[in-house]
Amino acid sequence: MTDRTPPHGVDALPQELLIGGGWRPATGGATFPVENPATGEPVARVADAGTADALDALGAAAGAQSQWAATSPGQRSRILRRTHDLLLERREDFAGLITLEMGKSLAEARAEVDYAAGYLRWFAEEAVRIDGTWKVSEDATARVLVMRQPVGPCLLITPWNAPLAMPARKIAPAVAAGCTMVLKPAPQTPLTSIALATVLAEAGLPAGVLNLLPTTGAAAVSEALMKDPRLRKVSFTGSTAVGRLLLAQASANVLRTSMELGGNAPFIVCADADLEAAVDGAMTAKLRNIGEACIAANRFLVHADVAQEFTERLVDRMSGLTLGSGTETGADLGPLIDRTQRDRVAQLVEETIADGARLHTGGSTPDLPGYFYPPTVLTDIPAGARISREEIFGPVAAIRTFSSDDEALALANATEFGLVAYLYTRDLGRALRMSERIESGMVGLNRGYVSDPGAPFGGIKHSGAGREGGNSGIEEYLEQKYIAIDTPADAGTPAPQDRS
Repeated sequence: MTDRTPPHGVDALPQELLIGGGWRPATGGATFPVENPATGEPVARVADAGTADALDALGAAAGAQSQWAATSPGQRSRILRRTHDLLLERREDFAGLITLEMGKSLAEARAEVDYAAGYLRWFAEEAVRIDGTWKVSEDATARVLVMRQPVGPCLLITPWNAPLAMPARKIAPAVAAGCTMVLKPAPQTPLTSIALATVLAEAGLPAGVLNLLPTTGAAAVSEALMKDPRLRKVSFTGSTAVGRLLLAQASANVLRTSMELGGNAPFIVCADADLEAAVDGAMTAKLRNIGEACIAANRFLVHADVAQEFTERLVDRMSGLTLGSGTETGADLGPLIDRTQRDRVAQLVEETIADGARLHTGGSTPDLPGYFYPPTVLTDIPAGARISREEIFGPVAAIRTFSSDDEALALANATEFGLVAYLYTRDLGRALRMSERIESGMVGLNRGYVSDPGAPFGGIKHSGAGREGGNSGIEEYLEQKYIAIDTPADAGTPAPQDRS
């Protein structure tokens, strides 16, 4: 098979920092390489921001905030809608760029472009629906006006596994609400964020509203920004460990926070499940994004009565998949993001097998360039295994059995995480009872995919706080202001009397 796709216009993209509407090199000229995970070879070098650059970017955002907040909702809506349209017009360019720096197949990358565009469309519509309330006070001597206003300059920190969708999911509500931003993309995948920033500018986003900081020094850059009183909010998608650190840092300036953190999703297959549908859902929930997703199915909990058949069907499907560069014709799964992640997944599988698990397919690193790992199925997972406690972030399905709904729920909830769960059953009563008792922010019921721009995405417990998308998504970027308006009764008007 031949890689048909060149580096999708990388040379035409700015590869510097976006600060105050202009592209400029990092202080001192520092740069870092961006790799193609299918080959391990560099495809670009981008500017590597330091703390001085970060503070300049925040200064630009703070300087643009008041004027941007004063723009009309209609203007903000039109910018988002134009960005949506441009994104879809350039679907192939963006898909190729996503595949180049992240590794997923072109088909999945195209789906990510559509998903990202959905957030731009959704929040274009939400921008013109920001409202407030008006009421008469209890004693009728005042009118109560509640308005909603933008939080202010925001720090947006995004991961590498969805290099277009995650920035779009944060930028869109911030733009709709009237907030300025400093975006820090993951160092593995800065090119897609750069491309998105150029499209937003083309769509009419004013200078300084969005500032972009690719960096390998995430900890120092983020800390410097969060210590600065001009910053008013941080929105982060990433690991729970980093999220805890950011929450601690945010406390000093009492920053508004939105945290979409780690997951450990259970995938529950009841005895009465439609097994064909369950296996289809398992393929989606496990292998979307090569398994590198916070909402990936992590622990497969299958009723003992159907475990053998479910496993056989899943092994048959997963063993038939082909590895290859995301741009190759016929390749089903691309590489993992880098050597560190590939080696971590391999170690996790080896450790689980050594502890007594049974390997059905996969389980060994292929002799290919880049960072590939095969679709893998394990059963007889020992109690307390690390593979059941941690996010796998790879194409590995680890299956345990259960005998009752209560046991399934106890296993599903035996984790500090609570982002998403998947449940397959044909019994409506069981579906509702178990969905109510599962400790997660989202449930995929007879469905292996939950992401939807019009739905509130987010988790509970150590999987985070706040929601992205849906009607509540814009609330994360708005503050309420209450105005008490004195309206005493006219001198000639009798005061209201309590007739109770």
